[in-house]
This record gives sequence, structure tokens and C-alpha cells, in this order.
Amino acid sequence: MAPGHVAYGLRAQYGLQITPDTVLTWERGLRAPTSHELTALAGVLWCAQSELLAAASSLREHRMAQDMAPDELARRVGVDASAYVRMEESGRWRGNERQTAALAEVLYLTPRELLTATGQDDELAGLLRDAVKARWQAYVRPVAKLLPMDRNDLEHVLQQLHADYQSRMVATLSWGSASQDTGEAGREFLERILEHFWDVAQG
Repeated sequence: MAPGHVAYGLRAQYGLQITPDTVLTWERGLRAPTSHELTALAGVLWCAQSELLAAASSLREHRMAQDMAPDELARRVGVDASAYVRMEESGRWRGNERQTAALAEVLYLTPRELLTATGQDDELAGLLRDAVKARWQAYVRPVAKLLPMDRNDLEHVLQQLHADYQSRMVATLSWGSASQDTGEAGREFLERILEHFWDVAQG
């Protein structure tokens, strides 16, 4: 179907005033349709909403890939529906440890997908930065609030990450030279720690 045909179908079947140019921006990934527009688009194209999504990264995309309404997801993870919608729109998850674990289970999220979807990559990187520089034991609980990991596994990962960082610091000072908390060097340092965390966590 050409963009004009899709736009016509959206107008005729769903009353949406969508232009062919807008359909083109969706196709090129320059703009994303709203939830209502995506539902209508799937109807016009006779497919599931999940088939129209690229690799999901946000909470909204993961929810839609499961063909789940916001209020249903909120109910299943134990969050007020209006509060969930606000979190999804802001891209910042505020659920507690139990709700976070339920969210990962309901949406079939890996730990890494969960952190990206809930907008907490930077928060985890900051916690890991402090954990490798100081006593890692103090960071088990804060990290556990972000990630639904077995506590023993998490302790093992943080201990190994701390040991690796300390040995590299002593041997080469290569991580230490990039350990500033400002500028590009600080950002690269956080990304390096975060990547190393996932490497260790995945064995």
C-alpha cells in the first residue's frame, strides 16, 4: 500500500486526519504514531501492533509489543493506572522493587531491557561507579531496587566488578585516568563500567 492508501484507510475507517506525508515520516522512523494511531494503523494494515514496531526500547513500545493496554499493565504490576501513564509518558519508572520485578515479568524484559525501558541506565551507572571506588557491599540494596536479580548473584557481580576495577587501577591506572565525573571522560568511564557490569552479570 502506498502512503496515500494508508492515509485514506485511516481517515475512512477510523476518522483520523493523517496525511500521506505523516505516513512517510512513520515509515522512515522520523516520527512515531501515538498509541491510538498505531492501533488504527495496525487495523488498516491487517496486522498486530507488535509487527509495526522496531526493536522495543521504551516502556510504551514494550507494552504495545505485548498488545496490552496501559490500565491492564498497571493492574498486573500493582500500580495505579494514572500513575503508570505518567511514568510511561515521562520515561521514568517510579515503581518499588516488587512492582519492578512484576513489570519485568509481565513484559518479558531482560535486566538490560528493563533498565533501558525504565530510563535508569544512568542511575545504575552512577551506583556502579561509586561501588567500584568504595565498599561495594553498601550498593547491593540500591542496585537491587533497580534490577530484579537474585541477591546472591548481584553480590557476586558487584564484588567481581569492584575487584576488576581495583586491579586495573593498580596495574595501569587506565580506568582511573577516565574517572572524572564531568565531561566526555566521565561519561566514557560510566559507560565502560556499565558495559563491564553486563559482561560479568551475563557470565
